[in-house]
Parts: sequence; structure tokens; C-alpha cells
Amino acid sequence: MAKNNIAIYPGSFDPITNGHLDLIDRSSKLFDSLIVAISNKSNTKDYLFSSDERVRLIEQNIKHYDNVSVQTFDELLIDYAKKNKANIIIRGLRALSDFESEFQMSLMNRKLNNQIETIFLMPHEKYTYTSSSIIKEVLSLGGSVSDYVPKSVVDALKDKYE
Repeated sequence: MAKNNIAIYPGSFDPITNGHLDLIDRSSKLFDSLIVAISNKSNTKDYLFSSDERVRLIEQNIKHYDNVSVQTFDELLIDYAKKNKANIIIRGLRALSDFESEFQMSLMNRKLNNQIETIFLMPHEKYTYTSSSIIKEVLSLGGSVSDYVPKSVVDALKDKYE
């Protein structure tokens, strides 16, 4: 009997970058179903885009995948995963500095529910130094980010900063 592997790729995606899309593409080939889960809660981040805007920007760039969907959540990730019958959490690692905090979160999630595995994926090396925060900062200071985010995101960012 084949196992139905449902993976969740959580994040703020404020905004989605080509590095995120690289991980979505690769994960869509590895798992039966992939949920891109947009976090609405944060004690440390002020979001530039509303959750509806983030959903729209992601959906515009993933419509060619049959097994990828977008949802928002505002609860503990492990509870959200269980509610969606997911057995895998995808986390991206850009650099060694990401590993420590991601490892700690992974261990806590395992402690909370050891039936859900965390898998770490690295984006293509051309995206390892980009993040949503850096993208926003570069664009806000007049730099070009067109190599690092889809055109729909460039347009949305320009609308926000004009």
C-alpha cells in the first residue's frame, strides 16, 4: 500500500522569493501533496503584505502544479500539520546560520508530535543569500530585485514602496 505523503512548507512568505519557489518546485516532485502554509502570527515580524496578498502572490506563481495548494494558519505548526494530516514539514536552509534555529524548532516539533518528520532542503545556490527581508530592503533603497523574485512580486513591492 502506497503512503500518502502530505508535506507542509510553512513560512511568512512576505514576499515569496525565487528561493521559496525553488523549494516548492522540488518538494512538489518529492511528495504526493504540498501545502504552502502562510503563517499569520508573529511576535517578531511586521508584515508588509496582508495574508490575502501573500496568498494571491503565491497562487499566481504555483498555478502550474497539480499537487500544491496555499493556505494560511495562525496556530501551532504541529497542530496545523496534524489537522491537515501532514506527515512532513519542509524547512529551507540557506546557510549554516539557519541550521541552529531550524534544528531547535525541529526538535521541539518532534517532542510535540513524533509522527511528523521535518526535512531540510537547500535552495539552489544562486538563492542562498536572499531572503524576503533582504529583498524588501534592497527594493526600498532603490535596488533591483528582479533576479530574486517573480515579476508579480516586483510589481507588488513597487506598489507598496511608491
